Amino acid sequence: MGVTVEVHRVYRYPFEQVVASYLRKYPSPMEKHVTAVETVEEKTDLATGIIYRRRIATCQNVIPEILRKVSVLKVPNIYLEEESWLNMQKRNMAMKTHCLTWTQYASLSEESVFRESLENPNWTDFTQKGRISVTGAGLLNCVLEAFAQSFLKQGVKKGIKIMETLLQEQCG
Repeated sequence: MGVTVEVHRVYRYPFEQVVASYLRKYPSPMEKHVTAVETVEEKTDLATGIIYRRRIATCQNVIPEILRKVSVLKVPNIYLEEESWLNMQKRNMAMKTHCLTWTQYASLSEESVFRESLENPNWTDFTQKGRISVTGAGLLNCVLEAFAQSFLKQGVKKGIKIMETLLQEQCG
């Protein structure tokens, strides 16, 4: 079946500052579940100026202990791959993220965009759509999807709070 999470946020800060804050958002003492983010590839298209980045995030396994009785769920870390395309000329950054862990049982994908706000060029619009679907766990599929949806909604709120804190520190 699958579940989705969608968010739209306007940051009242310029695009460049929002992107800079996003790129240094994790790891952070404000989010203990993300323990590392490593840039594994970065290149600039000389013709377009678009900066491509591929990063791997290491996150603590947050699945409740009761569900970790299923051996495949009993892993210490979950790995996410994020690809981003930063276009400073058009003032937008598109990102795609997917889970590298449990790919035979679950899929998690997110698509996000930061772009200059049409309402005010000194503000930045952020949109994100995430989808999770679990297969191969029988009756646990729906339980795991419901947990994942709840956790993602909390994560979105926490991520926005971290961004606002970083932007406040950076811009005053």
